[in-house]
Amino acid sequence: MYKVTLIPGDGIGPEISEAVQNVFAAAGAPVTWEICYAGQAGIVQFNDPLPEQTLASIRRNKVALKGPLTTQVGEGYRSINVSLRKTFDLYCNLRPVKSLPGIKTRYPEGVDLVVFRENTEDLYSGAEHRMGSYAAAGLKIITEDASRRIAQAAFEYATAHGRKKVTAVHKANIMKLTDGLFLSCAREVAKKFPDIHYDEVIIDNLCMQLVIQPQKYDVLLAPNLYGDIISDLCAGLVGGLGVVPGANIGTECAIFEAVHGTAPDIAGRNIANPAAMLMSGGMMLDYLGEKVVANRIRAALEKVLADGEVQTPDLGGKATTSDMAAAIIANLK
Repeated sequence: MYKVTLIPGDGIGPEISEAVQNVFAAAGAPVTWEICYAGQAGIVQFNDPLPEQTLASIRRNKVALKGPLTTQVGEGYRSINVSLRKTFDLYCNLRPVKSLPGIKTRYPEGVDLVVFRENTEDLYSGAEHRMGSYAAAGLKIITEDASRRIAQAAFEYATAHGRKKVTAVHKANIMKLTDGLFLSCAREVAKKFPDIHYDEVIIDNLCMQLVIQPQKYDVLLAPNLYGDIISDLCAGLVGGLGVVPGANIGTECAIFEAVHGTAPDIAGRNIANPAAMLMSGGMMLDYLGEKVVANRIRAALEKVLADGEVQTPDLGGKATTSDMAAAIIANLK
């Protein structure tokens, strides 16, 4: 059995977390949960958005599954997601983006790509300061070590999963030093993987190309800010954040998460889609080496989506979160 830290999260987080727990139990996943809190729930429980108890649990277990957390805009405490990534040096944000059966999109031919986002630096370093009362400035920090290791992770993934191409995303035509450094590191790593085609694309052009023909891309390698933007853009290609999983991986531990928001407008109504968190849980099982049970869960979810009879409102149906979890459990058998 693996002991895993479970952070249910805010808003719809507790509802979809319960659904995931029920599916995991029915599938016989060898996981026991250690429930912890963060975000608004952390403030309610411990008067701290990131309690030490939660950090200690992740340090012990080295694997966590996390629901969505409230991030305040322009004020309040710093993003808990960013804090967790920096605290545990979770340098690799991994987002597989793949068309699913039963989910209508603008791309009937299907989309299947993977985003590798550097997770610890760039403008997300938080190195900001005020310039008197009239301006503020933020530093864009790119380092060789961080750039090399995310590039290495992308090429290793491509090799292990039969991917053919890695595309580095940049704006080095304007930011010649920072993005230029990121590209030079990516090129250096690419030389070690001659069987993987390597190319580069400017971020604004990439956004247009993704909308026009996403099938052109395979593995996308990006610094933090661009990776954040294109991750959500790519999710929109296959149906939205409700059907895309996410992982934050470091050398010592990993945190898997539903990357959508807390959806406070529907919290407590039992109508949230649990698919993204369940798929993230499947990635967690892969990480733990439990691929057989992970594949069973994915197959059951895809059967429910393909049938189209039990779908939550965001997918065009009228089913509840509990209904969808029950249908997935029924298909496990």
